[in-house]
Amino acid sequence: MLGAIIGDIAGSRFEWNNIKTKEFDFLTCRCEFTDDSVMSLAVAKALLDCGAGVSRASDYTNLGALTVKSMRDVGRLYPNCGYGGMFRQWMYADNPAPYNSFGNGAAMRVSACGFAAKKLAEAVTLSRKVTEVTHNHPEGIKGAEATAVCIFLACDGKNIREIRDYVDKHYYPMNFTLDSIRDSYQFNETCQDTVPQAIMAFLESSGFEDAIRGAISIGGDSDTLAAITGGIAEAYYGVPNEIRKHALTFLDERLLKILIDFENVYPPRF
Repeated sequence: MLGAIIGDIAGSRFEWNNIKTKEFDFLTCRCEFTDDSVMSLAVAKALLDCGAGVSRASDYTNLGALTVKSMRDVGRLYPNCGYGGMFRQWMYADNPAPYNSFGNGAAMRVSACGFAAKKLAEAVTLSRKVTEVTHNHPEGIKGAEATAVCIFLACDGKNIREIRDYVDKHYYPMNFTLDSIRDSYQFNETCQDTVPQAIMAFLESSGFEDAIRGAISIGGDSDTLAAITGGIAEAYYGVPNEIRKHALTFLDERLLKILIDFENVYPPRF
């Protein structure tokens, strides 16, 4: 959960000023949280509002409706954090309805589902419930599901090879390397051209920070790429304590409370 936020913060200053290397200052005063963090935490709050917990059964029947409420309630408190045009219209609409999007916003906000799920099938179900309220195009649902499933598999103790094979079989062909796309990869806001690249940044990584650096190093939609990668990397490696402490200083009290409430139910695994 925090991993996605860290990726968002670290990548924020490169979204419109791409860098094609892993060599950069990781968290600086020019970094900030964006809509990726706000919506990730809004989804986490919706899960908690369903009664998500370790010691009792959770009822996710109303998760879709609670996600709509949470994303609108929390999102409106941060009107200038970088929402896309269609999502902004949805957030302020009188009667919000899904708009057939396959944008990468579906995948950047879903990490809490991977951490909350108790079984693989539940990770799939939760990701769909929080995604289809806006991004109900098959590619949007697929991108969110792939992200949540990678997080679940990492939490479940699967190794990088096993995660790679699962993604390759069920979601996207993992037949490229970051080096092979770095020079040509450009800004793209679709799931199908963001999620595989973000997953590959994790698959090629040697640690939490290295995974996020890899995602940022290919350019493109840097904060969203790194948010997707960061959620998976946290599930696999954990978050180093110094990075965690630094990252928390970027959040205000309201967002920090949602994060802490979520981690109190789903403690960090490392």
